Amino acid sequence: MSKIALFVDVQNVYYTTREAYGRRFDYNRFWRQATAGHEVVAAFAYAIDRGDEKQRQFQNILSAIGFKVRLKPYIQRQDGSSKGDWDVGITIDVMTVAPTVDRVVLVSGDGDFDLLAEKVRQDCGVQVDVYGVPGLTARSLVQAASRFVPIDGELLLPVSGRRL
Repeated sequence: MSKIALFVDVQNVYYTTREAYGRRFDYNRFWRQATAGHEVVAAFAYAIDRGDEKQRQFQNILSAIGFKVRLKPYIQRQDGSSKGDWDVGITIDVMTVAPTVDRVVLVSGDGDFDLLAEKVRQDCGVQVDVYGVPGLTARSLVQAASRFVPIDGELLLPVSGRRL
């Protein structure tokens, strides 16, 4: 049984699935698909903490699925813009875990991760699966991946669905 590690950029997948489909990502279905026949060594979901109850419930669901939820505070700047990305944190965790697994699964369309995917493949000999929304995933990340898995119909919740 091969060993895998999952890394989910929650904000990225939320905004790209909403933009492309007006729907939400199905974390349960993703977990079943990505982990089938593999031993999960690590599973992280990276999110921004705005401190509201609905978000806490979502984070509890992610934990129940099997993810370790990593939170960073939401920062509102004086100019009205906001900050809250996990690029460095995700990179550190991937680089730490990659030597212990056969496959890294990254859920993000962020092109900043293309160098990470290349480095992990070359230096650790690890396969890198990237799950992302077609058309909203950086071409450089798709090319750096061992395998690109499109987030589309089967990985989305039904329009009226309440499941996660």
